[in-house]
Amino acid sequence: VPVSRYTDPAFHKAEVEKVWKKVWQMACREEDIPEVGDHIPYEIAGIQVLVVRSAPDTIKAFRNICLHRGRTLKEYPGRAEEFRCPFHGIAWNLDGSLKHVPCKWDFPQVPDEWPLPSVNVGTWNGFVFINLDPNCAPLADHIGELDEHFATWDLANRYKAVHVGKILRCNWKLAQEAFMESYHVVATHPQLLAGMGDTITQYDCFGNFARGLTPNGVTSTHVRWEPTEQEMIDALTDRTLDIDELIHVPEGQKSRTVLAEHRRAALAETIGVDEANKVTDAELCDSIVYTLFPNFHPWGSYNRIVYRFRPYGNHHNLSIMECMILNPFKGKRPKAAPLKMLGVDDDWTDAFELGLLTRVFNQDVYNLPKVQEGLESGAIDEVVFARYQETKIRCIQTELMRWIDAE
Repeated sequence: VPVSRYTDPAFHKAEVEKVWKKVWQMACREEDIPEVGDHIPYEIAGIQVLVVRSAPDTIKAFRNICLHRGRTLKEYPGRAEEFRCPFHGIAWNLDGSLKHVPCKWDFPQVPDEWPLPSVNVGTWNGFVFINLDPNCAPLADHIGELDEHFATWDLANRYKAVHVGKILRCNWKLAQEAFMESYHVVATHPQLLAGMGDTITQYDCFGNFARGLTPNGVTSTHVRWEPTEQEMIDALTDRTLDIDELIHVPEGQKSRTVLAEHRRAALAETIGVDEANKVTDAELCDSIVYTLFPNFHPWGSYNRIVYRFRPYGNHHNLSIMECMILNPFKGKRPKAAPLKMLGVDDDWTDAFELGLLTRVFNQDVYNLPKVQEGLESGAIDEVVFARYQETKIRCIQTELMRWIDAE
């Protein structure tokens, strides 16, 4: 694909007009706004949207802007009985209808009905999606067959235990593409090779979504020695030499079986023993990673991870990477974790709540500014993708151009 897709401000502008203003995109989780009046801002390429629970069973979204002088109405998540502009005090109700205009006599041109511009809202598996296009197709059309893939993995019955974001010095597509293939593991994450089947990952493309299936508890074909079963599970858990075994593999047992039983026992504490016993070893062990166009990456089964990538502000060369951890629960749904943002120069290890993922993320994002710099240098005109191992990237890039080229 042309390098310009990552480096050209004009292409970024086309993405804003043809993609971000047209496509369904995940804005938040339903548990982010559990009570009436709870609201959360969502920003995409400089466009501000306000998602609110306007009634017990109703979620609405509006352009997050005062119709008087354009001031952002709400900058942070919170709970309110109205949306009152901090500049001049004009206020709207939670359903977007006009509530109050100070000195209304001085605005004869303003009608009695002066609602906030609405934004389409849809929900899927506990996620809230928005669409800025008033003429968009239903969310169900965009989700399509992905719904069938997640039929037995109830993401709605989870809660957001962790939510961390970080600003990256690279285009949003570069950021997400680093997490869409296992081809990079041999060079970027060599410590994982003893327990990960990176080179035997299965890739599938389903139009506007794609999937990667990476088996764990097996050894990469790059490894030229025969690791023990304990070494395999130590690699998977990213164990360092200064700490004890996180999971012990008894003599004569397989790391994959032990890992599955370890995770099944933990899962049984929330969903019950009978239900946990129905979950296969593959669902418990393997990395089953989906990408729904343009930027939504839910992991299948009980791996709990969800990624989201988007431009940072209206910049073509800066992006935000976010990782959510969705935990199953029993009883009352725990409160959703708020977003913890890391700056450009912050380290992922500052987000201790992500556990071993922080070291892996540091390895991933270390490459990205240098890739952006290389592409910006003008030394090459195109980026070349592997024919199979980068299938997911090719799939989503194809879908991207379908939107860009649409009339």
